[in-house]
Amino acid sequence: MSNTCPPKKLLFAITGASGMLFAVSFLEALVGRGLVVHGICSPSGRKVLAKEQGRTPEELPTVERWFDPADLAAPPASGSSDYHAMAVLPCTMGSLAAIAGGLSINLIHRAADVMLKERRTLVLAVRETPLNRTHLANMLAAHDAGAVICPPMPSFYLRPATLEEAARTYAWRLADQLGVEIPGRRRWDGE
Repeated sequence: MSNTCPPKKLLFAITGASGMLFAVSFLEALVGRGLVVHGICSPSGRKVLAKEQGRTPEELPTVERWFDPADLAAPPASGSSDYHAMAVLPCTMGSLAAIAGGLSINLIHRAADVMLKERRTLVLAVRETPLNRTHLANMLAAHDAGAVICPPMPSFYLRPATLEEAARTYAWRLADQLGVEIPGRRRWDGE
């Protein structure tokens, strides 16, 4: 019998909101962390990723397997899946609404519902501004169901000099929420 623990499995979802720089930065931060990362990308997420980053999901680092968002029979749709956490980055207000309402319109929504019902970590990086009352109510409903609402907001006290550095500060924060240690992660030191 082996005393080694299997690597943690993380599910990563991309929806069609702006902010793909944050998704790329987060996945780059996971390189070499010993995680198994699987992904789901919505059709609109695919379009925005191409427009903002000139990439397809399959060209992103770290993700070993991509699932079709229409495949509700894929492993992430089941409570027996062994993902320890899920992040939706960026998370559209439509995806937030579906998740908050318990609607399994696609695999992203169903997988998020599985994370909530199994009491596993679900982080929603909601991306919209300004926010209306419905957005706020949906964030509260998702929070009350167990999700972590973590909009992509960089840590400016770390004085990032570029957009990429700013995105990296958010990647570190998101990793913290998912229980993933990132070497070199800078923290507030009170100075």
